[in-house]
Amino acid sequence: MSAEPWISPDSFVSQYNFYEEAKRGLKMPSRVSIHDTTLRDGEQQTGIVFQHDEKLSIARMLDEAGVARIEAGMPAVSAEEQETIKQIAHLGLQADVVAFSRCMKQDVELARKCDVKGVVMEIPSSHHLIEYAYGWTVEKAIDLSVEATQYARDHGLTVGFFTIDSTRAPESYWKIIEAVSSQGHMDTLAIVDTFGVCAPHSVSYFVEKVKERISKPLEFHGHNDFGLGVANATAAVASGVDIIHTTVNGIGERVGNTSLEEAVMALKLLYRVETGVRTETLHPLSKLVQQLSEVTMPPNKPVVGDNVFTTESGIVGGWWTKLESLGMITEMFPFTPQSVGHGPIRVAVGKKSGRESLLYKVKKQGLKLEEKNLDDVLQKVKKLAVTKKRVLTDEEIAEIVDKSNRQD
Repeated sequence: MSAEPWISPDSFVSQYNFYEEAKRGLKMPSRVSIHDTTLRDGEQQTGIVFQHDEKLSIARMLDEAGVARIEAGMPAVSAEEQETIKQIAHLGLQADVVAFSRCMKQDVELARKCDVKGVVMEIPSSHHLIEYAYGWTVEKAIDLSVEATQYARDHGLTVGFFTIDSTRAPESYWKIIEAVSSQGHMDTLAIVDTFGVCAPHSVSYFVEKVKERISKPLEFHGHNDFGLGVANATAAVASGVDIIHTTVNGIGERVGNTSLEEAVMALKLLYRVETGVRTETLHPLSKLVQQLSEVTMPPNKPVVGDNVFTTESGIVGGWWTKLESLGMITEMFPFTPQSVGHGPIRVAVGKKSGRESLLYKVKKQGLKLEEKNLDDVLQKVKKLAVTKKRVLTDEEIAEIVDKSNRQD
């Protein structure tokens, strides 16, 4: 790590992230793995359906991006889903391909037929879900978990034990994970914030308590109900979690999951933790999933939004007119567009634009604008932008400038 790890050719973040006193208590590793569940939990977002070929396309691109593990789907959903999972498993990907299953022998058999490397095996772990949503006893949840996880292990599958509602489960949770650890089997244990109800400090506390009882690699699966998915995943990593679950664009059940692109960039630039993901693929991957899910991201979506590298503000646009020629991109953006697969930086012209922004835009369009007409054109630009409630197109700007020139 350089003497100034907050600065690199492609990024410029806060030095305070790296002060030793600021990092006190953090257990940040140099690397953490990404388990992506876009094809399963991502598809659980209401209204999303990925067809067979679409799932294969996303799986290929996740693999090209460098994701370590791909959760290809849930075989119990349908025969068609089984065939899709099997084909993904046979694509020859570098990523490990796993399936999602309930703690049931028949689900294990379905996963085996799909030729996946392993299974993520779910069980409710909070007594209220166990009793009211499933109609079971805690003892039944334990028996099913022990039997199914051991069965999966005996039949050659790796087992990620996935405890639904971990973060709202008191005594029942500890009983279940300790029973599976001693009587069943788990290669890894997923701490699951199913309803996104943990805060970062409590995630850290919970991870530490689990580590005191279970000597297994830990995973974190978080939802984003309070907008804390990435913060919670980061807190989990800082407390010793080895693998985090993500979805592209943060799609998923209810409000979605931890966002792949946001988590990768936060870990890489704010903590210098590598994930193996090639960040230049993030924007193209996001666009593919937007297209196939038919869920468009807002233009200000972190990392991958269309306007991440677009500015309209006169003050900020004025900065760019000076910084561009100096090649100082990261003076006004924390990372470069190229580093995440975006196109070039754009200055938009609208209500909030200033003289420098307008002159910059006019020059970029190859137009001629007399200095004496600048303020008049700027006011006409602002007025039209207010009327249309948006920034102006190149054609609209050209028309206003042309009319101004013809008036001379």
